[in-house]
Amino acid sequence: MVSADERRFEVLRAIVADFVSSNEPVGSKALVDRHNLGVSSATVRNDMAALEEEGYITQPHTSAGRIPTDKGYRLFVDRLSDVKPLSAAERRAIQSFLDGAIDLDDVLGRSVRLLAQLTRQVAIVQYPTLTRSTVRHVELVPITPARVMLVLITDTGRVDQRMVDLGDVVGEDAVARMRGMLNSALAGHPLPEAAAKVSELTVESPQELLDAMTRISTVLVESLVDRPQERLLLGGTANLTRSVTDFPGSLRQVLEALEEQVVVLKLLAATRDASTVTVRIGEENEATEMRSTSVVSIGYGTPHTLLGGLGVVGPTRMDYPGTIAAVRAVAAYVGEILSGR
Repeated sequence: MVSADERRFEVLRAIVADFVSSNEPVGSKALVDRHNLGVSSATVRNDMAALEEEGYITQPHTSAGRIPTDKGYRLFVDRLSDVKPLSAAERRAIQSFLDGAIDLDDVLGRSVRLLAQLTRQVAIVQYPTLTRSTVRHVELVPITPARVMLVLITDTGRVDQRMVDLGDVVGEDAVARMRGMLNSALAGHPLPEAAAKVSELTVESPQELLDAMTRISTVLVESLVDRPQERLLLGGTANLTRSVTDFPGSLRQVLEALEEQVVVLKLLAATRDASTVTVRIGEENEATEMRSTSVVSIGYGTPHTLLGGLGVVGPTRMDYPGTIAAVRAVAAYVGEILSGR
């Protein structure tokens, strides 16, 4: 026999499903008509009264049906026994779309657009943080006899380009020697460790390359040290305007908050690994301006390294199972692509 708690949760789940679909308060008669709950209308009404007393649903207007509260959504999300996986066709479409990317910027740009389209919410993707990357290659490209372009390429596909004035004419053979010294010392090392090794390059440089290598090393340190500001991409902000009724009096402050990088970074702060989806609902969001929203986020990266986070922001009235599945799938593909680069 189903316990009273289990039965009430089934009633709550039905209310969530109907409200997300219709954006209309849900009455007991509609629940009985639409869902095979296996109990009488009187029992459903009693269960709804109990759920309301416990704070899981509320009645927005007198004589109206009920809608879920933040607490109700939290219970619903916490008890999602399984998230409907994306279909094979959807997975193939995601893979095909992301596989066409040519570099890191393109991968993340495509990811944010795809996530916004799949969920019809605002999508956020964080660039890989440099402290979690390793040096793949350092290139020196002669521009003039006394100037080179320094190109730093990380294992995540991030590319940083800087111009370096060498102070004097340096031949191609000398540039090739310095290129070899740089890659021998730095390739394969995490960026913080590589930054520490740069100082050794000047000590080990032959006298005839000392001045040029010192100039290159000075600029290289700036590329290796992580920026205090993280880079973010947002997509689908206009999707929020389709849900104006979900943000009574608060849509403007939500949109303004999304323009603040610090606020958006905090939305992704809960991402700890690439296997666990985090859902923050309403009042659980730290930023006051975002307490009419829900944030679904996850980390992405290689099997051993978390590179960054991605997720979506939308109203608390969202399709949580579908959104969680989309966020998880896109993060997995982004991690696979970057780990293969």
